[in-house]
Amino acid sequence: METKDIRRANLAALLKEHLANNPKSTRADFAVLSGLAPAQLSQLTGENSFRNIGGNLARKIESSLNLPNGWLDTLQEDAGVTSNVSFAGSYAPGNKYPVISKVQAGAWSEAVESYSMKDIDLWLESDAHIQGDAFWLEVDGDSMTSPAGLSIPEGTFVLFDTGRDPANGNLVIAKLTDSNEATFKKLVIDGAQWYLKGLNPVWPLVPINGNCRIIGVAVETKLRLL
Repeated sequence: METKDIRRANLAALLKEHLANNPKSTRADFAVLSGLAPAQLSQLTGENSFRNIGGNLARKIESSLNLPNGWLDTLQEDAGVTSNVSFAGSYAPGNKYPVISKVQAGAWSEAVESYSMKDIDLWLESDAHIQGDAFWLEVDGDSMTSPAGLSIPEGTFVLFDTGRDPANGNLVIAKLTDSNEATFKKLVIDGAQWYLKGLNPVWPLVPINGNCRIIGVAVETKLRLL
């Protein structure tokens, strides 16, 4: 069997396996999962298929399905595939929340109208369970960078839920009364005393009783490389 025929047989077997394991899915869903247009998939796997799968396209399909390089070129068992590829479901976008500044975060519960949502350029998605209003904040500085354990380096986006009650050990966004900016730290509760603490061990423990308002609790982080 020629390589072009092996590739088509393997792709057709993957499609068959996918539809058998995912009754609610469609050929179009598998096409998207494979990095193909639905019409393109039909041309490659239909009864009257007439297109060959070239090398570049084969590598694209393998990459999209997280298959090893060259996987499509080798006839799989029964032409019909024993693979570790499973369909996770159609992409369902999460809710979008604004990325705001520390000054905006500090004013969040005092007056959300102090800035206009339509003027915010960047919104990021999340499927986290949010109990109140929420926003993202980009970390700056190294106070939350730790040499061991949990570390949240500069440039990380953190999602805060303003509807959660803060508890000992939570990472929180807080505003000190003598600052117009919010600060991102770990909340430490020791008896009646509350502190803000950086994950960086050189960062001092700051007592906050009576001089601080907890705005939200961190529920998710996201680091963008590009």
